[in-house]
Amino acid sequence: MGTAGTGTDRTVGERRQLINVAYRLLGSLTEAEDAVQEAYARWYALPRGRREETASPGAWLTTVTGRVCLDVLGSARARRERYVGAWLPDPLPAHGERDRGHGADPADQMVLDESVTMAFLVVLESMTPAERVAFVLHDVFRYPFAEIAGVLRRTPAACKQLAASGRRRARDARARSAPAVRAEVVRQVKAAWETKDIAALVDLLDPAAVMTADGGGKAGAVLRPVEGGARIAQYMVAIADHAPGLALLERSVNGEPGLVARRDGVVATVAAFDVGEGRVRRIWVVRNPDKLRPWVG
Repeated sequence: MGTAGTGTDRTVGERRQLINVAYRLLGSLTEAEDAVQEAYARWYALPRGRREETASPGAWLTTVTGRVCLDVLGSARARRERYVGAWLPDPLPAHGERDRGHGADPADQMVLDESVTMAFLVVLESMTPAERVAFVLHDVFRYPFAEIAGVLRRTPAACKQLAASGRRRARDARARSAPAVRAEVVRQVKAAWETKDIAALVDLLDPAAVMTADGGGKAGAVLRPVEGGARIAQYMVAIADHAPGLALLERSVNGEPGLVARRDGVVATVAAFDVGEGRVRRIWVVRNPDKLRPWVG
């Protein structure tokens, strides 16, 4: 895993790949950055001779990053049980919509593709830690099972079974509408939300739609998912009534059409959507300010 380099530091150029792997494994930019930093710390803690004899530093770093992520995933359930309300993956802005005021940000290293959509990341959350590692490394990054076995400390055959199990879970995610349809539906949701048109919102929402909000106890958010298109429409209009001056903007969220709510020039909410058969099936709303640091209006 990775490419051997030359020169005094053969790990140059590996960081971007490691950040991309870690974010998909953890769903958190901060935790991904921490995992990669830990991998590099362990690399530089090796005796110089050991580093020089390592044929592929990239493979070594990926293995260690994967193991660190596995440990984090193992403890995530307990930590998220203490989390206030629902926990959602960190939303990612497009490159041109990132806040440059916080120095180097792991979001700058991210490649936005289908493996970072909010819908995909939520499916990953349903997997066991070992399934997630095996599935992401093999199906997303195309690492062979012989190398994944080194991360999970299991046989290649066992890793193949874990990836297959994760793949079955991923297949449960329903097919989405075409990109142009998704963008148009989100645009119509924005218009109906701005005009507080409950009837229009109900028409745009699947009757069985679900809205999940993540405030983390640091921003106001419904603690339990709101179920049903009619209830979601009423909730959205109620939010608009209680938040005068909130500006809605169409923005890319994890590479998909989404909405950003900005107040006084500060991003307060990021909403991602799952659209199928021309209607919104899921809405994921992130309001935890810690998860919105990469965003700028």
